[in-house]
Formats: sequence, structure tokens, C-alpha cells
Amino acid sequence: MRNRFVDHARNVWDRAVSLLPWVDQLWYKYIHMEEVLGAVANARQVFELWMAWRPDTAGWNSHIKFELRYGEIERACAIYERFVAEHPRPDTFIRYAKFEMKRGEVERARRAYERAADLLADDEDAEVLFVAFAEFEERCWEVESARAVYKYALDRVPKCRAEELYRKFLAFEKQFGDRGGIEDAIVGKRRFQYEDEVRNNPLNYDSWFDYIRLEESVGNKDRIREVYERAIANIPPAEEKCYWQRYIYLWINYALYEELDAKDMERTREVYSKCLKLIPHKKLTFSKMWLMAAQFEIRQKNLKAARRILGNAIGMAPRGKIFKKYIEIELYLGNFEHCRTLYEKYIEWSPANCYAWMKYAELEKKLSENDRARSIYELAIAQSALDTPEVLWKEYLQFEIDKNELHRTCELYERLLDRTKHLKVWISYAEFEASAGLGGEDSQNEEFKNEVSYQEQQIEKVRRCQAVFERAFEYFRTSAPELKEERAMLLEEWLNKEVSFGHLGDVTLVQKKAPRKVKRKRPVPTEDGSTVAYEEYIDYTFPDEVAMAPNLKILEAAYKWKKQKTDHTDDD
Repeated sequence: MRNRFVDHARNVWDRAVSLLPWVDQLWYKYIHMEEVLGAVANARQVFELWMAWRPDTAGWNSHIKFELRYGEIERACAIYERFVAEHPRPDTFIRYAKFEMKRGEVERARRAYERAADLLADDEDAEVLFVAFAEFEERCWEVESARAVYKYALDRVPKCRAEELYRKFLAFEKQFGDRGGIEDAIVGKRRFQYEDEVRNNPLNYDSWFDYIRLEESVGNKDRIREVYERAIANIPPAEEKCYWQRYIYLWINYALYEELDAKDMERTREVYSKCLKLIPHKKLTFSKMWLMAAQFEIRQKNLKAARRILGNAIGMAPRGKIFKKYIEIELYLGNFEHCRTLYEKYIEWSPANCYAWMKYAELEKKLSENDRARSIYELAIAQSALDTPEVLWKEYLQFEIDKNELHRTCELYERLLDRTKHLKVWISYAEFEASAGLGGEDSQNEEFKNEVSYQEQQIEKVRRCQAVFERAFEYFRTSAPELKEERAMLLEEWLNKEVSFGHLGDVTLVQKKAPRKVKRKRPVPTEDGSTVAYEEYIDYTFPDEVAMAPNLKILEAAYKWKKQKTDHTDDD
């Protein structure tokens, strides 16, 4: 095409679609070329060739849009007829009917829906078809026809797939029909269905939920409460959470119904109380129920009852969510002493929970009780086991840095290094030493008044930072020589820091230690212990290892010579 060999291009496309007729992209490109050339007849011919291969719905829709672009309405109608014959599905018939309706052919649209209803009444997506058919009749103000469609559909579509159909029919009758009689008939039919389900399996809580929703849609309070009471009477057979999770939501919905819909607060309180007594808290509990009961009492402005519920929850079944919510309530009310008591109980219940320790210390920091916050941090890091100790240590270090306690921060870093020599700890320590003592604008102005003193301070920071990096490098070199990648990363951070120091830094100090990357191969072991393949990996060769390499080679050569001599003696 770029060289204007149009016929040759057509020959290529013809061969392509002949050899690969199922690749839709080839057909699309071929037709696009013909349209660009203005050869509409040729494009139509290509479409006809494609339709002969019975493509999917996208191909047929493309053909129809093509004819509509050129105003060929009758051709589009004919293609739609072939389309629904080739793909007799609800969505294709609905598309055809909407097309006819859009151009004002109401009777032809109705005939399309009728054909679809005859052909696809037993299809699994028949519900969508009947809903569309009924809505079409509504738009045409054929109310009786729409009602007939709904009734026909309700008789044919299985109940398990007719939920949307029932909902639409109910809305239709509310708008056009005798609401009372029709609703009673529909509700009675569905009630019979749900009664049968819960009778066969009373522990199927999903059926109870459906049944309750049905009764709530009717609005009879006595029947709703009756169904709720029958549902919650079916206690799970085993005291395991997997059996209780769905069951407990029956109680939750019951309580919410009494509070929000029935507006009966005493019955709501009674529902929460019965539920909390029923749950076997020694084996399992539900923090959500305790919190919802307490929040209900707060909404009733009964703080004493809310505190009693949360206190019972902590005594009977302590959970993190309960502690957090209780503390949040007391904090909002300004009861800081009570918050301290709750945090102490929280920590006593879960001493390894770093979140509890940090939030306790955060409370003291907000109250400007720095000594108490420091004591809490000290108690926390003294615990033998913590879930996220790195986060706790980071918070403690940041606390000391924020208070400008540089000496304490250094001691804290040293204590942390006694516990772990992780690379991040070394880098963080060096970063601190590089920035320690940098005060605000006032302090810096004082430093600038004495330029010599300021330079000495900067040199001291650089020296202390370098000393930390030296210690870290020496540790990885001697105590953990296998961690070559960590050592290389340390040197990279060190080099960046030296560059940031400017004229005070010593880049050559790090460059002399920098490793060389080497690609090596190692065997990949299999389950039977054999090595059938090798994989590449990046290794690091440090200058001190290179310096030892000649001696290692001499020793290896001596060993080989001795082995050869021993083998020769054995042969003699």
C-alpha cells in the first residue's frame, strides 16, 4: 500500500484471510483498507466472505455498523436477521429489537422479542430476555402485554435464576397494577419456597437471610420478628468460628432492624444482650458484636453502659480491636488516666504487640510526658519477643532525635547493634552521625558567627559517619564474609555519602574498597541430588580477596603436585 500496489495488497489480504480465516484482525484490516480506498462494494464483499466463516458476535456487529455508516438500513436489517439465526442468544435478539425500536419499527421489534421468547425460553439467560421484552412493552404503553410477558416468564424461568425478574415484576405492579393482590401472590409464592428451604436445611443461614429480606420488603413487623427469632434459634452445632460467622450476622441484622427500622431501643438492647450471652467466649468471640453493642449505648447517650460492655469484653474476651476502640472513646472524652490503664491492660494481654507499646508512648508524647514515653520505649525493647521490633526501634530512635538527645540516640544505636547487625541499621546509624547536631536556623546562625568552630563541627560529623561505615565494613568483611551483596550495598551508600560531603568527603577511601562484579555459574541441584543445569549469578570480588588470590593459587598448585606424586608412587 505504501508503494501504491493496491492489487498486490489485495492479493496478500486474500491469501491471509484464506489461510487464517479465524484471525479477526486480518479481516478488520482488509476491510479498513478497502474503506480507506473508497471501495465500499469491495469492503462489503469482504464482509460477506467473512460472514461465511461464521464469526463471533463482534464480527457481525462490525458488519452491521458498516452498513449503517453508509445508510444501508435494509441491508443492516437483513444482516440482523442472519445474525440472530447464526447466534440465537438473548443478547443478540435484544440488540436486534433495540435497533428496530430505534428506527421506529415497533411491530418488527415485537416480532423479534416474540421469536426470541419462543426459541430461548429455556435458556440460562432467559431472564434477561424477558425483562427486556417486558420493559419494551412498558415503553410502548402496552401494560397488559407487559404483564403477560412477566407472568409467562415467571412460569418458565427457574426460581433460582428469577430474582431480577421478580424484582422487576414487583416494581411494574407497583406502578401499573393492583399492588395488594399481586404483591401478596408473589410474596406468598416466594415465602413457600423459602419455607421449604429452611425446613430442609435449618442451618443454611443464607436461606434465612433471603427469607428475612422478603419479609422486610413486605414490612409486617410481627412476621419479621418471628422469622428472626426462628433463624437465631438455629445455633451452630460446633463451637468453631467457621460455623458461627454467618450465624452471628443474623443477630447483627436483627439488632440493626430493631434500632433503625422498628425504632425499638429496648428490644435492640435486649438483642445485643442475648447475643453476647450466647456466644461461647472461652473458645471464640466476635469483637464486632461487643463494639456494636457499645456504640449503640453511646448513640443512646449512655456512656456508663458502653463502658460496662467494653469492660466486660476486656475481661471475658480481650481483643486488639476492643482495646483500640475503647481507648479511642476515652481519648476523645479526655480521660487520659483511663487511657493509661487501658494501655497497660492491652500490653499485659499482648506484650509482644509493638502497636500497643508505640501508641502508649505516643499518648505520653502528646501529653509532653517525655520521661514516661522513654520508660515505655525501654520496657518495650526489653521484651523477649516482639512482632515488629524494627518499627519499635525506629520510633524510639526518632523520638530521641526529635528531642535532640544526641548522646542518648548514639547509645541507643549501639544497643541496637548489639542485637542485630543488619545493613539498614548500620546505614541509619551513619546517616544519623552525618546529620547529628544540625539545629534550626538560630543554632546555625550561631555557628556561622564562628566559622572555625562550624568547620570543626562539620569535620567531626564526617569523621563520626566514616567511623560507623568503617565499623560496618569491617564487620561484613570479617564476621559475615558470605554477605558480599550487603557489603557492596554498604560501600555504595558510603560512596554516596562521601560525595554529599563535598570537599570534606574522601571518595578515594571508598573507591579503594569497591568490589568488582563477576558473573559466575553454579549448579542447580535436583531432587535426586544430581546437577543437570547451571545458573548464572552475580558475585563480588573485593580488593582484599584479590590480594590473597596469588597465595591461594600457589597452595592449589602445590596440592595438585603432591597428589600427582602420591598417585605415581602407588602405581610403582
